[in-house]
Amino acid sequence: MRKWIGILLASTMVFALAACGGNNGNSQPSASASPSATASESSSPSASPDASESAAPELTPEPGASLMIWEDENQRIFIEEMAKEFEAQYGVPVKFEKVPPTDQVTKLTTDGPAGIAADVVVFPHDQIGRAATAGLVLPNDVFEEETKTGNQENAVNAVTFEDVIYGYPYTVETYALIYNKALIPEAPKTFEEIIEFAKTFNDPKNNKYAIMWELQQFYYNFAFLGTTGGYMFGDNNTNKDDIGLNNEGAVKGGQFLQRLQKEVLPVKTGDVNYDIKKGLFTAGTLAMDINGPWALTDYRNAGIDFGVAPMPTIDGNTFNSLSGVKAYYVNAFSQYPNAAKLFARFLSSKEAQLKNFELNGILPSNKDAAADPKVSGDAVTIAYLEQFANSTTMPAIPEMGSVWNPITAGITEIWDEGKDVKTTLDKAVQQIKEGIASTQ
Repeated sequence: MRKWIGILLASTMVFALAACGGNNGNSQPSASASPSATASESSSPSASPDASESAAPELTPEPGASLMIWEDENQRIFIEEMAKEFEAQYGVPVKFEKVPPTDQVTKLTTDGPAGIAADVVVFPHDQIGRAATAGLVLPNDVFEEETKTGNQENAVNAVTFEDVIYGYPYTVETYALIYNKALIPEAPKTFEEIIEFAKTFNDPKNNKYAIMWELQQFYYNFAFLGTTGGYMFGDNNTNKDDIGLNNEGAVKGGQFLQRLQKEVLPVKTGDVNYDIKKGLFTAGTLAMDINGPWALTDYRNAGIDFGVAPMPTIDGNTFNSLSGVKAYYVNAFSQYPNAAKLFARFLSSKEAQLKNFELNGILPSNKDAAADPKVSGDAVTIAYLEQFANSTTMPAIPEMGSVWNPITAGITEIWDEGKDVKTTLDKAVQQIKEGIASTQ
């Protein structure tokens, strides 16, 4: 996700300062519509990659190639528009089939070898280890350097497994601080400010709270352990034998969570979910919400005057949120791997990411797209991109599947029951190790 950081500041500068964003997206069909056209020969005014990207090696679609892509329904308009441009440029028709990204690796496991899966697929980066280990996707070999130089380093790392780039990243996701300007005009810079604000604002009997997040989701709770020094796995989240969820920093973060429970959010973890939080925020009794850009449409529709800011610091430490990266991948069983690689690259180009930003508000992973005035001029987008630069991407190794349940149960005991943090995290980590061992 994640969310990434050395690059982060650099990326943040690129994003936040250089423009903090950028999009364009209007790619028009290139002049070439011949099936034998090559990437380098094509010269699309808008949809085709820019000058730096066009330095990539030539690749020619297979004669008679046709493609299918699996994507979410909310991406249909974008995909269908881009497919028309791709066919005009390369002479390769593309069919859209609705499949939720979270289901695609599972579906690819059976449909891929059977020869009935899509040629280009999409899934969150934390499933890349599973897909690559099973041999379901092809490496991003032809456009590797272009992908490395064009996208944020965190995004590139997220779609890389065991030093091999598989994905063509196109968007990043994380959460930030959404605040109701009528209740708190300016976003706090530190959690100490939030604690002080809660003393004057909280009124649990009337459902008034300073801040909330989904307490049952470790996706959010990780940030409190990670900001103070905890981590999921060592060696940039690749070493399954080095688990940092019970180290000194993680314990400090767990103790800070217990302070927040007492002084800021005196509820049980089961008392807060997405819908409850949304209801309180739109009703004007929740001042701040830790949430992703997916919540903004509801808040705009409710007429709330809100702002979005990067997360406040904890004890002077930059808030380390968890983040994700979505990317296109090429099915290893595709009959037309060349055409599929070209289409995956086409959809993830700077121009395509700008178009997706304009159509769907998708946060670009491409650095130049993020620096485009259309993106840099959007304060909300910039806030999320800045937070993304300070994030840790979700681990992509298959062992991550053994983490969620034990650590979520541990956080619940720490928050709801006030159990000793060190003892509880030690137990959770031991359970994680046992879970990993059982899958080896």
